[in-house]
Amino acid sequence: MTESIIRLPVVQQRTGLSRSEIYRREGLAQFPKRVSIGARSVGWVESEIQEFIKERIRASRRGGAE
Repeated sequence: MTESIIRLPVVQQRTGLSRSEIYRREGLAQFPKRVSIGARSVGWVESEIQEFIKERIRASRRGGAE
């Protein structure tokens, strides 16, 4: 499978999280780390974001919060 890097607006749309919440959770190791894609550009590995979303769904189904 080919890996894709997605930019912040897509990550926000898919997760429903704000920019500040994404960076806060990343700092707490509760969100996938961003990767550098240029001198002033970052993105996230799409499969890692998908796994984050799946885990949030699993946690909510078993009644667990963050």
